[in-house]
Parts: sequence; C-alpha cells; structure tokens
Amino acid sequence: MSVNHYENFPVASILLPARLKPAVFAVYTFARTADDIADEGDATPEQRYAALDQYDTELINIQTNIDSQIKLFQTLGIIISKHQLPISAFHDLISAFKQDIVTKRYQTYDELLDYCRRSANPVGSIMLHLYQAATIQNLKDSDAICSALQLTNFWQDIAIDWQKQRIYAPLEDLQRFKINEKQIDCGIVDTNWQEMMQFQIQRTRALMISGSPLCKRLPGRIGWELRLVVQGGLRILERLEKVNGDIFQCRPKLKKLDWLFVFWRAIWM
Repeated sequence: MSVNHYENFPVASILLPARLKPAVFAVYTFARTADDIADEGDATPEQRYAALDQYDTELINIQTNIDSQIKLFQTLGIIISKHQLPISAFHDLISAFKQDIVTKRYQTYDELLDYCRRSANPVGSIMLHLYQAATIQNLKDSDAICSALQLTNFWQDIAIDWQKQRIYAPLEDLQRFKINEKQIDCGIVDTNWQEMMQFQIQRTRALMISGSPLCKRLPGRIGWELRLVVQGGLRILERLEKVNGDIFQCRPKLKKLDWLFVFWRAIWM
C-alpha cells in the first residue's frame, strides 16, 4: 500500500469496470508522468518547472478546446470531456508536483494537509466523478481517506524521503517531541521518536476512519475497491505501531497474511 506514483489508481484491479479502464489509465498516465518530471532523473529545478508549466498549458488548451499535438493530452482531453471531469483536479496535481521541486520541509500540520489536498485528494475526486458519485458528502469523505493515505505513506517512507532531503513530518511536531534532523539522519529511535510516530499514527488513523463511511455508501465495485484501500491503509498503520515507529530498520509493507486481514475486515465493513 503506497500512494507513490499514484498506485492507488486501480489500473489493474479486477474490480474496475471495463468501461472505465481507458479513463483511469489515461488519468494515471498523466499523474505518473508529471510526478516523474518533478522527482526522477537529473533535470534541474528550472527544467522541471518548465516541463510542468507545459502540462498546465496543455490543460488550459483542453479547457479552451485547443487541439494538442501530444497524444497524452489528446487522450486526456477526450476523457475529461466524456466523463465531465473537473479540470481543477488536474491543475491541483500539477501544483503539488511543482511544490515537490522546491519545498523540502513543512512547518505545520495544516501546511502538510494543504499539500495532501493537492497531491492526493484530486485522485479521489476524479474517481468519484468517473463513477458519477461526486456528491458533496462523498467528496468530503474521499478527501479524508486520500489525505490519510498520503500521510500514511509519509510515515512509512521517512527514511526514503530523507535520502531525497525531504522531511514531511511537520517541524512543529519534531520540535514538540524534541527531535532534530540529525536524529533522522542517524536513524535514532528513542522514546521521543516513538511518541512522535504514535502521535502521527493516531491522528492519521482518525482521519482515515472519519472518511470510511464512504465505503458503505458507494455501491458495487467502487465500494469494494475503497474498502480494500482503507483497510490496507489501516493495516500499514498497525504495522508502523508494531515496529514502534522504527521505519529505519524495517519499512512496513503488506505481506500475504496482512492481505488476509485486509480482505476479512473489508467484508465485515
């Protein structure tokens, strides 16, 4: 379970209706290629920004009915028009990718949630629109689930992100629990670190659970897909607790036995 590279898009899921597969794949391709522009390779920040600016321009062209010369955006334009997808969700994703280029620290939890609002929540919004289920309450619950998934990935990948010179744990929390960046660099797991991680786990779990009624409201395949996603995220949080937040020695991930728990809990939801 990870939201890196937008793996929460069910591009290969047997639960995804055949009629939606071309749309989901097109949106996934857009998100993944834009994410790679921001994060992969050896391009300069200026080059990354310019490439993402081009993505923004292509989105504006879609909105103003200007034909694109790029196949990705030709396909995306058809999908957006056919399913009446909100163009703002795609612009939000680009905004988050641009932020990844320059922002390596977040002072407050609210700042981090604002990033999640643009980096993760648009995925849920797009999926709800594809399923014609984008009501106000559904979107609100989807935002909670998507943000919680993004946060779960942050806590899961603290050691990996440090290698990219990024810290997603809010600096106000590090200060509160008396943790400095040298401790992250050295991978020191003391009582302060364990308490900080438990704090993040608890509020992330609460956020995930707050959005979970959406799983029961959505019918059929999308409901089942979402149940598995939510239970997978909650299971990762349990794994983080089991290792006492020591993601330096063991990055928690779901194994076969974990998936049995996930499926069982999804059924009982």
